[in-house]
Amino acid sequence: MDQEALLTFQGYAKFFLVLAVFVIFYSYAYSIYKRDKKGERDFEKYSTLVHDDQVEADPLEDRKDKNENKEKEK
Repeated sequence: MDQEALLTFQGYAKFFLVLAVFVIFYSYAYSIYKRDKKGERDFEKYSTLVHDDQVEADPLEDRKDKNENKEKEK
């Protein structure tokens, strides 16, 4: 392969890589938006972790309730 072919291949590879990252990021952002609107998960309470990150702080979610709900659904 000559220099020009390698540069062309590199350009196409970068373009498709950036396109794939763009699609993955926006699909993830949309899924977060959709789950937040449905009320499936409240993402705003996780934002308080930045300000309230002490060891003595209360947990955001109780793991026992989630496990019990999953067992009841089965």
